[in-house]
Amino acid sequence: MRNAISNKLLLLCVALLCTASALHADDLEYRFEVGGMLGGSSYYGDANYSSLLKGTGFMGGFVGRYNINPRMAVKANLAIANISGSTADGDNRFPGGEAEFSRAIYDLGAQFECNFFAYGSGASYKGTRRLVPYISAGLGFTFAPEPAENVFTVNIPVGVGVKYKFAPRWNVGCELSFRFTASDKLDVTNETAPILNDPYGIKSSGLKNKDSYSFLSISVTYDISPKYRRCNN
Repeated sequence: MRNAISNKLLLLCVALLCTASALHADDLEYRFEVGGMLGGSSYYGDANYSSLLKGTGFMGGFVGRYNINPRMAVKANLAIANISGSTADGDNRFPGGEAEFSRAIYDLGAQFECNFFAYGSGASYKGTRRLVPYISAGLGFTFAPEPAENVFTVNIPVGVGVKYKFAPRWNVGCELSFRFTASDKLDVTNETAPILNDPYGIKSSGLKNKDSYSFLSISVTYDISPKYRRCNN
C-alpha cells in the first residue's frame, strides 16, 4: 500500500515538473531564429524602369535573425534568384534595337530590423504582440555569374514586412525588399543585351543609373538559444 502511494506521488511530481517545464518553455525569449524563405524576384534597370514585380522570377534561400530585444533585430540572408527583362514591350526605343536577358544572381546581406511594436508570444503582462509590421535596411553583396562577365557588386537592401508568431517557437513573415546595386551590368548577358549597358552613353555615378532588383518573400523561422533571465525578486 505504501509503495503504491509512493509511486503515485512520484508520478504526480514528474507530471508537475513536465507541466512547469512546458509553461517555462512557452514563456522563454530566444536570441536567434533560423529558417528559410521562398518567393519571387524582379529586376529594375534599363529594360524596366518602374513596373513593380514585372517579369517575376523564382527566389529562395536561408535566413537567420538575432533578436536584440522585442523591438529590434539583425537579420542575415543568403539567397539565389533569377532576374530577367526585355525592352520589346517597353515605351523606350534604344539606339541598338531591342534586347532581353535572363540570369541567376546570388544575394548575401544583413539588415537591421525595427518592429513597430514589441514582438513576442503575445502575453499581456509583457506587452508584446504576435503580429507586428517592421522596416529594415542594411548592406549586402550581389554576385551574378556567367553568361557574360561575372558581376560582383555591393547592394543596399531596404524593405518593409510583417511577422507573425504562430507558435511559441515558430515565426512566419512576409517581406518586400529592394536591393539597390552599384553595378549597371546585371542585365548584360548575351549578344543582344550589351546595349543595356549604358544604352544612351550617359555617365553615371554612385547609385545613379544602376541596376536594382526586389524580393517578395515568405519566410518561416524557428527560435533557438533561449535567453535565461535572472529573477531579482
